[in-house]
Amino acid sequence: MTTQKNPVTGTDLRTKIAQLLAPYMPKAYDKYSSYSPDFHHVRSVSIILAMKGVADLHSHSRFSDGTLSVPDLMALAASRGVDLMALTDHDEISGVAPARIEAAKHGMHFVAGVEISSQWCGMAVHIVGLRIDEHNSALRETLASVREKRITRAQAMGAEFAKVGISGVFEGAMAYAPNPELVSRTHFARHLVDSGVCGSMGEVFGRFMKPGKPGYVADDWLAMIDTINAIHGAGGRAVLAHPGRYDTTWTGGPNGLLKAFSEAGGDGVEVVCAAHYPHEWAEYGALARKFSLLASIGSDFHSPHESRVKFGDLPLLSPSLKPVWHDWPEAESFYA
Repeated sequence: MTTQKNPVTGTDLRTKIAQLLAPYMPKAYDKYSSYSPDFHHVRSVSIILAMKGVADLHSHSRFSDGTLSVPDLMALAASRGVDLMALTDHDEISGVAPARIEAAKHGMHFVAGVEISSQWCGMAVHIVGLRIDEHNSALRETLASVREKRITRAQAMGAEFAKVGISGVFEGAMAYAPNPELVSRTHFARHLVDSGVCGSMGEVFGRFMKPGKPGYVADDWLAMIDTINAIHGAGGRAVLAHPGRYDTTWTGGPNGLLKAFSEAGGDGVEVVCAAHYPHEWAEYGALARKFSLLASIGSDFHSPHESRVKFGDLPLLSPSLKPVWHDWPEAESFYA
């Protein structure tokens, strides 16, 4: 198809539209990102037209692998215009109670959340539980079990690094983990960057964190269906986090993943998130409609220096999607 151009400026129309929409698109702010002008290619303009209110239902604090304390995280989100907020630390809910208090101080609506490490077809996938009961004993026991697996994996990773002559990595990673019960690959990456082994977080994950690379240890997380059931048991909704990050080449592509998630009882999918490019917002929006999944949005915020987007920078959900918060009392102001 021939690209139409403006007869005066010579600019093709797709580029012009991208330029006009640029303020609505996610932007990168640091060396860890892969931002380029192509990031602004948009398949569906309607994706930026939505109801009132800014929601961010995926974020992390120092209780997992975020770099901000709960008070600082909530204050930052409020300053960026977030109206509906969820704290979703990895396999950890200790920050939920203080986050609820801090959110109220800033006039934000808040729902309890968690991001649970899971697996499907031998692949690690993350499932966000939203509006959970953080006091649910079965969920708390499940999360404690997952955190124990994290420690075991971290120790094995340290041994793998030692085999290639990089010593003290487990201890170094633990020094970056304010919560001693929760250590992640991000803590390893921060240690390896700051100790000069690698120049960036991306280099760490490329050199060491992939199958077949030194430092890689296979995950042993909960099955997808067990994770969904644990979230439902705590009264929450199960949302597939950043589906565009997973390599689904051999499992039926994104369609196969979302089909399996829906059939396992999943409730929603992150359509708009920092890990997705604009054309993927449209792709996952279409798949959400196809499999009757609710739509969610989240920055997956970890740090002012590492996160791909800032709070409030993502576009709003398309009005053609049914949001995960559609019947939550915390989101009533979105429809006023």
